[in-house]
Amino acid sequence: MTALKTPKIIVFDSGLGGLTVYRELRAALPDAHYLYVADTDAFPYGNLHKDELITRLLVLFDRLIERENPDVCVIACNTASTIALASLRDHFDVPFIGTVPAIKVAAQQSRSKLFSVLATPATVAQDYTRELVKRYAGSCEVTLVGSRNLAGLAEQFMRGEKVDEDKLRHEIAPAFVTIGEERTDCIALGCTHYPLLTDLMREVAPWQVTYIDPAAAIARQTEVVVSQASERPCTGASMISNQLVYTGGDGIGESISTFLQTLGLVDVFHDEIIG
Repeated sequence: MTALKTPKIIVFDSGLGGLTVYRELRAALPDAHYLYVADTDAFPYGNLHKDELITRLLVLFDRLIERENPDVCVIACNTASTIALASLRDHFDVPFIGTVPAIKVAAQQSRSKLFSVLATPATVAQDYTRELVKRYAGSCEVTLVGSRNLAGLAEQFMRGEKVDEDKLRHEIAPAFVTIGEERTDCIALGCTHYPLLTDLMREVAPWQVTYIDPAAAIARQTEVVVSQASERPCTGASMISNQLVYTGGDGIGESISTFLQTLGLVDVFHDEIIG
């Protein structure tokens, strides 16, 4: 087995929220080649039927893997992971790393044993999410909150637009629960967009809680997979490092370019091949 010299990693999300994962990956594996893919044409994924999302991702990754020949694919999206990760792993021989709410960590950290999972409606509705609660948080009172607008607010924030504090307060309010003398002390963030808003959440929250971001854990798992992987045969052009490609025709917007540059993403373009 030949150890990976410079791993090629695709980081995939429905939009820009997965940049929180990408940031942790680059810190953990700074020498890797990265391609960030934002499927903005279908954002948000919660609006798609389950079968439609699975089919879409199989088609997109069929094109991406054939063209880029990645060593690892990171699905930096909770909705896509809970719905389509098993299908992607069954269909392709490239390792796929998913993103799921950090319910186990929240259960371990919560002192009140009263915590919430703040996610998209699609993630909250999945049996996979409820199985995580049953498996790891049986001794806790867990509130599952499906926000319809929080990911969109995060996208606004990334584009430099002002986030309406009243709307933000309304979206997170159901995650703050009081039972007797105990109240929510941890919130597991079940969408990679949400860590972008944690500073603003702290400002509008009714009380302070610990927000649990799974990005660092995803980076650690990627390190493990990379360390165990071997070189894949080259089947085409080498991946051009540190690009961001998107599927939607409206573009990412100039207002986010400075932030992207701080992450090393200076090459941003619409990808006509994948969508």
